[in-house]
Amino acid sequence: MKIALIGQDIPMLLPALLADLLFAGKETDADVFAEETNPAMRDVLQGYGEAVFRKAGARGGITVTAERGETLREADCVIYAGDPQAASRFFMDRNALGSDDEDNPGLTDQARVNGGIEGLMHALRAGKAVMRLCDDMDTYCPGTTVINLGQPMARTTAVFLNRGYRCYGMGRTPMKGANGVDTYAKRLQIAPENLKAETAGLPGFAFLTEIRDGAGDLMPKLKKAAANGELGNLSKRWLGWWDAIPAGDVTDHAEFLPAQPDYIPDEKPEFGETVERRKERILYMNTVRERGADAGEGAMAQLLLLSKAPPIRPMRLALALIRKETGDYPAVTRRNGGEMTQLPREAVIETTLRLKDGEAEDRGIRIPDALAETMAEIDDANRLAARAAMGDPGALREYVETDPALGGLDRLYCQDVVEALIRLNEDMLGEQ
Repeated sequence: MKIALIGQDIPMLLPALLADLLFAGKETDADVFAEETNPAMRDVLQGYGEAVFRKAGARGGITVTAERGETLREADCVIYAGDPQAASRFFMDRNALGSDDEDNPGLTDQARVNGGIEGLMHALRAGKAVMRLCDDMDTYCPGTTVINLGQPMARTTAVFLNRGYRCYGMGRTPMKGANGVDTYAKRLQIAPENLKAETAGLPGFAFLTEIRDGAGDLMPKLKKAAANGELGNLSKRWLGWWDAIPAGDVTDHAEFLPAQPDYIPDEKPEFGETVERRKERILYMNTVRERGADAGEGAMAQLLLLSKAPPIRPMRLALALIRKETGDYPAVTRRNGGEMTQLPREAVIETTLRLKDGEAEDRGIRIPDALAETMAEIDDANRLAARAAMGDPGALREYVETDPALGGLDRLYCQDVVEALIRLNEDMLGEQ
């Protein structure tokens, strides 16, 4: 088994990836190849990975290389965690969207990570990187399976799917956050292990379809709390619109909708790890590299690395798909098929993935009809953005004409703004 790791966020994810591969999984004989162009970081990751493999006593090993062809050649699975220049480009575009006039802030509200005008720009830049990776996979591992962690999740996953790859995505989980399932469990005073919860929707736009404690249905209690404003103004408004409770961070949901009176996009969103967290991670990795992962300082450093790992578990999903296992995997992005019956089969959705011998089983999930209509509009925008990232000028124009997040704005003016931003990003995007 060969697993290829690509993208600038791989170093941050490597401790959890290797832990799930070597310790959480069944006896694994795997070769891990990671792409890293920085020589100093390459040495850190190589030494760290070798120490973890020694601790596990596992067959196989890790190779950290600057050569993409070596990383990808005959890979059974590619885990992609890339987001090129996400932070610097976001702030550049945000400044361009703003205005110095206090009475006319411009289109600063459209500086969103995943939706609206900047969500489109994010998709165009990220899509270029995904397209280059697909070109390389066509050469070195054309039959591979892709686990996508790149943002914007729905749109980058759609690019992989459009290129013909079997692709599953894992983004910010609706189990976490201010309106995440874990937070609802605390509000309801239910132990997480006793809670059964299901979510369904789109990446960043998921809603609860079920929440129970044993045989008891807890949805009425949550809806009552939302109606009383206890879950925030956005949740209260959306309950009135759709009779549904959002799961995850409601500010993610709001990115895909027209301007909300009590929603202000994050001025300083996080992209990957902070500089301070990166320095800390390198320190811990070097400790494991030099002292080993068995005991003492090395073992403590490894525990600290794992304690800071993101909640998503892409390696577990990768192993399940490669080994053709049976099980449920929450909040997985993929093509709809027949899972959500009210959305098009080609929609890019996020629900629990039920695998039977490594193949997805569709469960026929239904949501309130009004919510399904909104989701269909957002999904259409997501897939148009993906096509635009692949070089379709018609899709680019149609996105601006139809994206729900631009509701209430002058669409012709928005088209001019998008064209100006594309020129601003020409060094990355080329001609669109």
